[in-house]
Amino acid sequence: MTLLTDARVGGGVSFAFTERTGGVSRGDFASLNLGSSCGDDPAAVAENRRRALAAIGAGDLAGRLVCPRQVHGARVVGVTSSDDASVRAAQREAEAGADAVVCTARDVPVLLCFADCVPVVLVAPGGFAVAHSGWRGTMARISAATVRALCEATGAAAEDVRAYVGPHVLVDDYEVSEELAASFASEFGPQVVRGRRLDLSRAIALTLEEEGVAPDAVAWCAASTASSTDRFFSYRAEGGSCGRHGALACMRAGDVNGEARGL
Repeated sequence: MTLLTDARVGGGVSFAFTERTGGVSRGDFASLNLGSSCGDDPAAVAENRRRALAAIGAGDLAGRLVCPRQVHGARVVGVTSSDDASVRAAQREAEAGADAVVCTARDVPVLLCFADCVPVVLVAPGGFAVAHSGWRGTMARISAATVRALCEATGAAAEDVRAYVGPHVLVDDYEVSEELAASFASEFGPQVVRGRRLDLSRAIALTLEEEGVAPDAVAWCAASTASSTDRFFSYRAEGGSCGRHGALACMRAGDVNGEARGL
């Protein structure tokens, strides 16, 4: 299993963007599919999630995993307590539909799943957040809403936030309709489009900068999911039949950090 992560994160936060290898799923979902709603065997998904959590030092916390039902919106769910009742309440709230989770509780792992959309992990003193930013979420500036929610939950300022943007479909592989390209150019400026090709990375960078996150506090994964299907799942490149890789994070009672690979 390969994890793309960053050893500089402190405060007990460990996070990773997974690749598609190292799991037990078969066929179109081979092998580390973390998505539970794409048609894979639930037992295989559970084992894959257990392996991914173990890789970031949270293998004992599978029952406490918060994994929202992603709805391509801009709703942010908060996890503020690690007691069992609060965790169950957060799990139910996330399953009702959300595209970002802010967590200030220790020993509560968070997972969001992807197959071309943009994973964004935010880390601040006292907490972290994971967001799913497809084109709808990017247009709705979910990354900005998540920064604000994280700062409110932790008391941090935006300049204290580090952002990590994971593997997603890059501009050269992302052709959209003329109408959508024009909408993004109107909303973010002409620099986010190249003809009919949409640069979600640039739109998210502009959003984070407008919200007060320093450009040099943002790390990027340079791989495009649509042209790297040996490493990542891609809904676009694989005709809609594929698994999901993940962005997952957890704040342990101790200072657990992954080895930096690939960002």
